[in-house]
Amino acid sequence: MPLTLVTGSASGIGAATAEALKAAGHTIIGVDLRNADITGDLSTAAGRQAVIAQALARSGGTLDGLVLCAGLGAQVQPASLITSVNYFGAVELLDALLPALQKGTNPSAVVISSVASAMLPWDKNPLAAACEAGDEASVSAIVMGAGAQGGNLAYAGSKNALTVAVRKRAAAWGQAGVRLNTLAPGATETPLLQAGLQDPRYGEAIKNFVAPIARRAEPREMASVVTFLMSDAASFVHGAQFYVDGGIDAVTRPTQF
Repeated sequence: MPLTLVTGSASGIGAATAEALKAAGHTIIGVDLRNADITGDLSTAAGRQAVIAQALARSGGTLDGLVLCAGLGAQVQPASLITSVNYFGAVELLDALLPALQKGTNPSAVVISSVASAMLPWDKNPLAAACEAGDEASVSAIVMGAGAQGGNLAYAGSKNALTVAVRKRAAAWGQAGVRLNTLAPGATETPLLQAGLQDPRYGEAIKNFVAPIARRAEPREMASVVTFLMSDAASFVHGAQFYVDGGIDAVTRPTQF
């Protein structure tokens, strides 16, 4: 049975993914703030290191799969928490756990990005240089200095930087024998989305964010694509971003792909 680590496993897309992978025969090590095999806080450097240490201890230093679902929405305050979890929490785990994945059987990893990752292009992303430099303090300062727009910048900017970070790792990970892809969900019925809908700053925009398939996704619809990407059926899929968004990216950027 493949041994797979799933962050954000206690709710939403992470919980649905953990269940779907279990049904596909994976043994899951879940990571979350609570109600998980490993409880830890990915918003701090110390918290990430503690999660990494526990993950390596529980897995015996060998993993077959990694799914990074943990993330925060634009409504979270302070906005610097968003970039700390969405970008640094994901990238640090990716890099630290690659050696364990290299020891696994048919290893693969999937990172949950967002359709928002394409809404703020890399060359216009104010967080790009600091993210790539690993300068968390500077990223936090930029976000906190953006005032009322800090949440939107933190969310879109972190997801854009995360997708770029994955794509820039495609060569090295391919040579290491580990497949790595991102999933870019659209609006999905999760506790995170519900919290955003109730936020007076972002609720109206989230409510009006309607895809051509005029409904929100269910977490299981994301989990099914993650399960495919983690399977042998996707054995030549690497370095790709899969939009599972009901068509919103196609409508927003029909000539860019």
